[in-house]
Amino acid sequence: MKESIDKVSQYLTKNSIKPSYPRIKIFQYLEENHSHPTVDEIYNTLVKEIPTLSKTTVYNTLNILINAGVARVLTIEGNETRYDVDMKEHGHFKCESCGDIIDFTIETDKLNVMELKDFKINVKSIYYKGICNECLKYKKEKLEEE
Repeated sequence: MKESIDKVSQYLTKNSIKPSYPRIKIFQYLEENHSHPTVDEIYNTLVKEIPTLSKTTVYNTLNILINAGVARVLTIEGNETRYDVDMKEHGHFKCESCGDIIDFTIETDKLNVMELKDFKINVKSIYYKGICNECLKYKKEKLEEE
């Protein structure tokens, strides 16, 4: 759902973030792109609309959003940092074929890991890797054609 600039501005203000135009646009981009974009993807898309935008502004804005608790970092495979503003509890699946990252619903509080029962858990992150159903379907069709 595309949020209006006014609604995003109000949301950022409510979360103690000064709603500058670049911050609003970066937050909107994250909301509208569930692909969990990288800094480069955010920058390359928004610089067309905001010619004065710098990567530093993107990094700084993302840090502000993260520190305010309205965005989070996803580190995929150690070298791929992506960003997500969906703060609901969910996991991520990365397709090894097409590279898509797909959200899935999971109730992490229902995961009972006995080895960690006396630990204080600060972050719960569920991440799967494999081949998505679209890529499997495509591969099956290719095999049937041969």
